[in-house]
Amino acid sequence: MKQRTRREGDHFHVPLWLDILGGLVEGWPELWMRLGEWETRTLEPRIEHVAIRRPIYIAGLARSGSTILLELLARHPEVATHRYRDFPMLHIPWFWNRFVDLAAAGPQAPRERAHRDGIRVTEESPEAFEEMIWMSMFPGLHDPKVCNVLDERHANSEFDSFYTDHLRKLLVVRSAPRYLAKGNYNVTRLRYLLKLFPDARFIIPIRGPVWHVASLMKQHALLTRAAAEMPRVQRYMRRAGHFEFGLDLHAVNVGDPEAVENIQRLWDRGREIEGWARYWSMIYSYIANALETTPELRNVVLVVRFEDMCDNPRESMIRILRHAELSEETLPAMAEKKIRLPAYYQLSFTPDQRRLIWECTNETASRFGYTDVRREHTAIV
Repeated sequence: MKQRTRREGDHFHVPLWLDILGGLVEGWPELWMRLGEWETRTLEPRIEHVAIRRPIYIAGLARSGSTILLELLARHPEVATHRYRDFPMLHIPWFWNRFVDLAAAGPQAPRERAHRDGIRVTEESPEAFEEMIWMSMFPGLHDPKVCNVLDERHANSEFDSFYTDHLRKLLVVRSAPRYLAKGNYNVTRLRYLLKLFPDARFIIPIRGPVWHVASLMKQHALLTRAAAEMPRVQRYMRRAGHFEFGLDLHAVNVGDPEAVENIQRLWDRGREIEGWARYWSMIYSYIANALETTPELRNVVLVVRFEDMCDNPRESMIRILRHAELSEETLPAMAEKKIRLPAYYQLSFTPDQRRLIWECTNETASRFGYTDVRREHTAIV
């Protein structure tokens, strides 16, 4: 009997039932918002005294180390975060989690996530899903033709109420006092979130541009093939609010439409190395400018270089925990065991291609201390 050739899409497990439910949520966003409000009213006696104190946000360009930070911080007993089990019924976390608990067939065996980066997950693993809430209330949020930045000028009282209630419900579901979220797009909402939660803490991971570009290109190629082979993959990513890679790749517009058009043009013409390098520079330049021009952000934002985490994982984790105002617990020791240089692929850029990346990123990279190109080989994926 002839064996079927394993496809890239096979690594991205999207069951048919999940695809169908995801379509129901995507097709009727207003209905699910109303159901979420009904859930809130039903649970009011349980959540009325729950306060959102010092929420923690991990935000940055994809492949910067945000997932390993989420994986580690989510192990802290004081925090609650979204999990794979929350998708796609994110708008009704309490009722959906009760259903999942009743319908669960038993513990799952961990499987490597579709990113093929060695991180193994189950339905109980933390994941970035809150983007679904933002998309429900801010139409066109990922349109690269318009500025995607949200600040205090975009205040939306209906969103603020729904979002705050959603977090309160999640804290009850997870029985924890602090909210933790990973959301790459939240780098464009720092001021909005700080106005909503003045005691919030933000962690922004960054990595050297050469290896970061290599990782972005690898991930984009992998998920593009997977989505082409299995349309459910593309639908899952779109519904979950992940437009960082694949067939639905959208550049984040941080207020420079000309730069976004140029990046998109480079991607479309196959000049990916330059396109990703200029994208890296645009996003992190926006972050650097925001920190320089907004004094209130400087005290609540911690930029973490992933290379530093690799060199000194224990010390880096202690620094992160102190910034987040979390007790140290066992996470520094765990970071020493989990954070290491990757072994699943090698850098294949030519010297000219490396020079091109540095030409596109040097000015921004230097603002974050990336000035010694001779150390680029130590950067991590």
